[in-house]
Amino acid sequence: MTGRRTVEEQLARVLDAVHVIEHETRPVAAAAGRTLAAAAAAAHDIPLFDNSAMDGFAVRGADVADASEENPVTLRVVADLPAGVALDPALGVGEAARIMTGSPTPTDADVIVPFEDTAGGLADSLGEVTVLHAPAKPGVFVRRRGADLRAGDEVVHAGERLGPFQLAAAVAAGIVEVSVTRAPRVAVVSTGSELLAPGEAPARGRIPDSNGPLLEQLVAAADAEVVLVARVPDEADAVRAVTAEAVARGADVIVFTGGVSAGAYEPVRGAFDGGGQVEFAAVAMQPGKPQAFGVLENGSLVFGLPGNPVSVAVSFEVFVRPALLAMQGRSAIHRPRAAFTADASWTPPPGRRQYLPAVVDLAARTVRPATAGGSGSHLAGGLARAHAFAIVPAEVETVAVGDVIDVMLVG
Repeated sequence: MTGRRTVEEQLARVLDAVHVIEHETRPVAAAAGRTLAAAAAAAHDIPLFDNSAMDGFAVRGADVADASEENPVTLRVVADLPAGVALDPALGVGEAARIMTGSPTPTDADVIVPFEDTAGGLADSLGEVTVLHAPAKPGVFVRRRGADLRAGDEVVHAGERLGPFQLAAAVAAGIVEVSVTRAPRVAVVSTGSELLAPGEAPARGRIPDSNGPLLEQLVAAADAEVVLVARVPDEADAVRAVTAEAVARGADVIVFTGGVSAGAYEPVRGAFDGGGQVEFAAVAMQPGKPQAFGVLENGSLVFGLPGNPVSVAVSFEVFVRPALLAMQGRSAIHRPRAAFTADASWTPPPGRRQYLPAVVDLAARTVRPATAGGSGSHLAGGLARAHAFAIVPAEVETVAVGDVIDVMLVG
């Protein structure tokens, strides 16, 4: 590793290698979490028909325009319309239909009088109704057909994730199938002879592999599919073997943790360095300075992240997650950021942009470190409290209480 590269330069190299993966047509209910490859258009209007926004009475507005407690208007109830019926009863002068929320509004009615504006309310709502308050305006409490969307309108745009709100809107608009990109297939590989499987008894010189479970969750949260999770010792041949297995499983992306620095036992570097496919670089960031990235002959992207857990979390958010979303054709690939005020002081590392696990108070708009132990990349315990990263520019020597800090929100 020679001169340090900026975060933006490293990310640009990553995104330049990304291609949007193929798309497929899926039933909308089976496409949750996928990214739309083409816009989804409404098959019908929303609402589908004029309907009532209140429980009450569908009436002719002219009949009750002057209704008041001093001048009540009594109407004859000629129909009862619960939700789900298709009836369209005729309403003559002085007539009303009892109606429930969501039921189609009779063609002859132009306003809804809620039960609360009548003398008897629900308890005395068949036969006759006495209206005590005139409607506030014409058309009140009538939901008009197509007021939300018209058939043919775009409901979900290309590049958007089909999340819960988008899926509900698509179903409401009568959309049956959508064109979505396939979920990227990802292999997660932890390197290190010191690593134990989660749950194994700890011993001197051995530590639990927290990077594997961390990346499994981060990959799934980025709407990608984990096809392989592995731990390998500090041996280049083991890295080569697991790479071949990942390729055989169809991995679009292989993410290694550990083994990318300049030490004596760096298996990812030993397996790939000098081969021309994977480049090793020093990035001016803390944590996460040593980074590896490349493209295999079959097209699989390879990420080599540092081995410390905080470095893994930061590197994933800064480099891997944007790549996974770009592969899906997502229109927005970066986490939201906002300015917060520091309510604690700390000293960032010199000459490198800091990504500090942080706790934010959304109401007070304040940010502080997630751990009192400093900003070390090995401080995995602080991740449990972090739901953001405070981003401190390389030229800032000290963060003081009251300073405005850029914050990446991650949870």
